[in-house]
Amino acid sequence: MAALCRDPSLERHFKGHRDAVTCVDFSLNTKQLASGSMDSCLMIWHMKPQARAYRFTGHKDAVTCVNFSPSGHLLASGSRDKTVRIWVPNVKGESTMFRAHTATVRSVHFSSDGQSLVTASDDKTIKVWSTHRQRFLFSLSQHINWVRCARFSPDGRLIVSASDDKTVKLWDKTSRECVHSYCEHGGFVTYVDFHPSGTCVAAAGMDNTVKVWDVRTHRLLQHYQLHSAAVNALSFHPSGKYLITASSDSTLKILDLMEGRLLYTLHGHQGPAIAVAFSRTGEYFASGGSDEQVMVWKSNFDVVDYGEVIRMPKPPATLGTSATDLTVSILEQRLTLTEDKLKQCLENQQLIMQRATP
Repeated sequence: MAALCRDPSLERHFKGHRDAVTCVDFSLNTKQLASGSMDSCLMIWHMKPQARAYRFTGHKDAVTCVNFSPSGHLLASGSRDKTVRIWVPNVKGESTMFRAHTATVRSVHFSSDGQSLVTASDDKTIKVWSTHRQRFLFSLSQHINWVRCARFSPDGRLIVSASDDKTVKLWDKTSRECVHSYCEHGGFVTYVDFHPSGTCVAAAGMDNTVKVWDVRTHRLLQHYQLHSAAVNALSFHPSGKYLITASSDSTLKILDLMEGRLLYTLHGHQGPAIAVAFSRTGEYFASGGSDEQVMVWKSNFDVVDYGEVIRMPKPPATLGTSATDLTVSILEQRLTLTEDKLKQCLENQQLIMQRATP
């Protein structure tokens, strides 16, 4: 498979928000892009040129998070007004509202089957809801400070959360127990998400770092300290090979997870970059910032490679290995390799120090 290795390019930018853009998300078919802002509005931008954007008003305070349902027929948003709204993303902009938390709602995320919604809040809790009629199911409450982000695993069995208590917690949805707490961050943890394979999580922090953990062994696999200010958001490319980050240093950075290195630094926003998200195919990514702008970028890297993976006929059942599995196993080998190299470097450093000491 030939990979296309051109640099990412700024495709277009949308102006319409009157304050900082806090969140962005693409619909399944990439025809729509949703953004939320401190101006209390939700915008639905159409990727088709000349198509008019929809402005949805309903929240009484800043919109902090937005997420399309897997089908693209619904859109969830959370706000500083303590509510969650479920919108039908068409010209009418009809929504149902429910009082989800007792403080700012920081995060909303649909499960991959669209049946559940997980929300996180400054009231220190994570709540799981049935999407149908927005019925409350249960609450997870072991964080001791604001919960900034909560996401379902691709198979819907786990939930990962990030908090101002400097921890990332992994939860079992069925038992409702905290399976593990990752405590390596040196500051508030701003954002967390699952790798498309479901085997790893990546978290962004106010300590300017991005960390990647294996959710099965709970080992820290990768640690990136590339930004010069807080990392506010991150998004995995659907192939699982790349990770994009948005930072208060005004840049977006694209990391090659296979090689454990920085690929690109993108300068587009004037002031902090607050939000970033890949489209469902990885062909595009969108970013939002304190400059009130929503930018859409064409990825250009690895597009053909991933496109071919999507179009490849499924192998016979006897093989038991898909192209995605192959990517994941390569990623895991590379991650282990990176970790071994890191361990070796530290051991060598220790030996040098011992020799230097008289």
